[in-house]
Amino acid sequence: MANKLINQMGLPKSIANVFAARNITTAKEALSLTEFELMEVLDVSMAQVTSAIARISEIACPPYQTVLSLMEHMGGHLSTQLKGLDQALCGGIPFGVLTELVGPAGIGKTQFCLKLALLASLPASCGGLDGHVIYIDVESKFSSTRLIEIGAKSFPEIFHTKGLAQEMAGRILVLRPTSLSEFTESLQQIKISLLQNQVKLLIIDSMAALVSGEHVQGATRQHLLGWHISFIKSLAEFSRIPVVVTNQVRSQSRDEICQYSFQAHSRQKTIEDYKGHDSHLVPALGIHWAHAVTIRLVLDAKSGKRFIKLAKSPVSPPLAFPFNITSSGISLLTDDGIELTGPEINTIHCQGHSDIIHFDGERLQYRAA
Repeated sequence: MANKLINQMGLPKSIANVFAARNITTAKEALSLTEFELMEVLDVSMAQVTSAIARISEIACPPYQTVLSLMEHMGGHLSTQLKGLDQALCGGIPFGVLTELVGPAGIGKTQFCLKLALLASLPASCGGLDGHVIYIDVESKFSSTRLIEIGAKSFPEIFHTKGLAQEMAGRILVLRPTSLSEFTESLQQIKISLLQNQVKLLIIDSMAALVSGEHVQGATRQHLLGWHISFIKSLAEFSRIPVVVTNQVRSQSRDEICQYSFQAHSRQKTIEDYKGHDSHLVPALGIHWAHAVTIRLVLDAKSGKRFIKLAKSPVSPPLAFPFNITSSGISLLTDDGIELTGPEINTIHCQGHSDIIHFDGERLQYRAA
């Protein structure tokens, strides 16, 4: 709630505009300053500051809830039709939070997204959400032909019904922003569409590609990313739908191996372990993004096998499911997840061909499995 946007809190327009002009956009930024500091920064009266802070605090600090009330108001799930993964997630991709798919190029992230888009548009009687989908296709990887193929192979009885395949395809709205700024401009319209068009799923494939296209570095990139994290999270909470975002990978630097002072004593040993390890890849969007997502699925390949690793979840231990990609989309080889311990659950292995691009002044390596 600390990342909730001030311009969505119902403040008087005059004071909301002052916050925006001073680049104070979230509850966290406002509440980290004292009232006297805010009065000086905003150049407004103490009464205006007190009133604004009271409103921001009221919204950013929600009332206590009992476990019973939380159970009664739990959101739903979008089934992935992958039995083992759905069981681990207590039903599938949860509503109202961010779910991230991270992995190297060619591993199957877009295949996963296509199947989810199809499932959300399916009739409820077939396990779908019977709704519209907004699919942000940043790298032009969305394939309507592949979508129909997955549908026809997975649900032949539906896709052979005259007109039904066309009806479902018409529910998936594809946007192709060419820059982060263009994507930003479309977010408000997306928020309106979530209500007006009975949208049941939002997919962004991929967020990392949007940010990398801006060629900004350091604090500027973090600020841009921070604003988008807040807005996308607020979309999920506001609309109570599943929001799925893909993330790419980049090369890990040695400086990132030990990020905290308490790790310094083991730094040399960690570097030696790092040298002997077959993975130097980490999620491209960094630690701040990782904290924002509720579910992280790492798609990885090792020794010729692909795995979906449930690396972050409030309802499941770390599990890995071997999978392959067929004409009907992603398919688990077994519904019994392999419980993993230690760093292996977050490890992204180096396999296959790599393409080099630059991201925030760093070299990224996208690897096809």
